[in-house]
Amino acid sequence: MPRSLPRRTAGAVTTALLAATMVTALSHSATAAEDTLGSAAAAKGRYFGTAVAANHLGESAYAGTLDREFNAVTPENEMKWDATEPTRNTFTFGAADQIAAHAQSQGMKLRGHTLVWHSQLPSWVSGLGASDLRTAMNNHITQVMQHYKGKIYAWDVVNEAFQDGTSGARRSSPFQDKLGNGFIEEAFRTARAADPDAKLCYNDYNTDGVNAKSNAVYAMVKDFKARGVPIDCVGFQSHFNSASPVPSDYQANLQRFADLGVDVQITELDIEGSGTAQAGNYANVVKACLAVTRCTGITVWGITDKYSWRSSGTPLLFDSNYAAKPAYTAVLTTLGGTGSGDGGGGDGGGNPGAACTVDYARTSDWNDGYNGQVTVTAGTAPITGWTVTLTFPSGQKVSSLWNGSPTWNGDVATVRSTAYNGSLAAGASTSFGFTVMKNGNSAAPTLGTCTAS
Repeated sequence: MPRSLPRRTAGAVTTALLAATMVTALSHSATAAEDTLGSAAAAKGRYFGTAVAANHLGESAYAGTLDREFNAVTPENEMKWDATEPTRNTFTFGAADQIAAHAQSQGMKLRGHTLVWHSQLPSWVSGLGASDLRTAMNNHITQVMQHYKGKIYAWDVVNEAFQDGTSGARRSSPFQDKLGNGFIEEAFRTARAADPDAKLCYNDYNTDGVNAKSNAVYAMVKDFKARGVPIDCVGFQSHFNSASPVPSDYQANLQRFADLGVDVQITELDIEGSGTAQAGNYANVVKACLAVTRCTGITVWGITDKYSWRSSGTPLLFDSNYAAKPAYTAVLTTLGGTGSGDGGGGDGGGNPGAACTVDYARTSDWNDGYNGQVTVTAGTAPITGWTVTLTFPSGQKVSSLWNGSPTWNGDVATVRSTAYNGSLAAGASTSFGFTVMKNGNSAAPTLGTCTAS
């Protein structure tokens, strides 16, 4: 966006210019060029997503970081069997629908996770006999997939069906024990019938390098492709730490699966650690995906360390204060992006003293529109980035916005600093502005709080 815009007068903007600026202001992907994880990945023909918990969407920093940085979403628990069918034939989609609606409003891809898994099963499932279990499994797949038909980019149809260790054997589960080896094929065939347009994935962990477990999955996928069993993708969870580091053959392993004719996706990435070591590991994972043509995207398993399932290991790209860590900068740079505002990295420790305040003024007004200006002022400590929310009255449309990078959720704009106005000395100020078409409503927007980093 331009750093300044001349004072607008009535009739000074043509219809064509308004249409062009509307597209720029309202597009989810139209933040500054490739300066977020999602936009940088999109420029490489991939998505960069995150796991999302519905109960955190009401937290402004959580939703703001999600909306700004990511272009794909996986529900963390809300689409699992215990959440969607707690009692037989009684389906509950409320929390999952909330995530789906949020993703749709932001133009994000939605991954479905997961349909058939040995864990997080309601007790009634494991008590069924073989015939009943087969009926229940196929019904669950069909009902859940048809509920989200047309909204899901890819489904983890079967999750974690192989044992750890050197055997390459199937894991004991109600499905394996009662239905035998054929349950995975049956699940995929049922899934294809339920939603022919969704990509169907097998997903597992500790399969990131070439080992007995990944070899067993590879043999299954090869067999499925040879016999026409519908499988489109394989998910590699990629949970790493010092005891289970990024394997040296990670890229080669992704490539051998891709060579079978399936997409590969990094589905639950988190890497314990901090500083440059963590950043380097994240960069290596991203490089591997970029080097494999059929690696279609990366999902990190959470937004902030605060809510990670491994929070003590600080495994994510944003710390508990939502400050971007060196790992964030490494990922963004590897994707070819350029950091700005609070997406610029730092020492990973956050800036607990960072604060800012905001003021709003209408700088010009005419019959069918007005210009507004928001002034951001740093508190008693310097800041490196800021985020401000604005809720515009019903009917109003923002035709252009400058000196800020907006994302939208309905009438709510989350505006963050750009590369040139995020860093402010203590007490210093900057501003961003916008042009609004009134459409019969001349009320002022509601100014939210300012969040600094």
